[in-house]
Amino acid sequence: MSRAALLVLADGRFPAGGHAHSGGAEAAVRAGHITDAASLEEFCRGRLHTSGAVAASLAAAASLGVDPAELDLAADARTPSPALRVAARRLGRQLMRAARTTWPHPELDALARRFPKGAHQPVVLGLTARAAGLEPLDAAYCSAYEGVSGPATAVVRLLSLDPFDATGVLARLAPDLDRVARDAVEAGRAAVAEGVDVLPARSAPLLEIGAEAHAAWAVRLFAS
Repeated sequence: MSRAALLVLADGRFPAGGHAHSGGAEAAVRAGHITDAASLEEFCRGRLHTSGAVAASLAAAASLGVDPAELDLAADARTPSPALRVAARRLGRQLMRAARTTWPHPELDALARRFPKGAHQPVVLGLTARAAGLEPLDAAYCSAYEGVSGPATAVVRLLSLDPFDATGVLARLAPDLDRVARDAVEAGRAAVAEGVDVLPARSAPLLEIGAEAHAAWAVRLFAS
């Protein structure tokens, strides 16, 4: 295993398409839910422990070798918003392109053939980590971090928030990230033994509602 591969995969410059998505932050800003660093931190913490925990568990399970087709169905069932499902598959398709070039692997090729329009991004992320020789905990950390770093970066652009303040938010979330990542691996191991139904299915209704509203906007800075 090369832990340096995790740095490559988690790097915001890795061409996986995440820079075009705000993780729900654009809708939250317009709705007045995010106005400053403190409210950004609240938003990110809530996202991390709901949809972020679900995504991290899916990624860990994929890294552990759980059938990616079953995980994709599980991701669909845990994503009520059609707009979010479309965004997740679009991100999965882009990540797949980058992953197959960076870490060629037969399992990635098989998943790309099975889902030509894209599998859910956390599933692709977990399989990418597996192809890169990373551990399930690495996959969980990468997924959880993406879930909060995306909104934090987006809010710097949306509100002209001081980047130092946005980075401070991410630093304060570190203990939460640790817990979510560890719990995700435990959930992934349970899925290996008992099936995907045991994976967490935590709800984030405002993210779902905001995604549907955001998809209907005529003008937007981010794709989701």
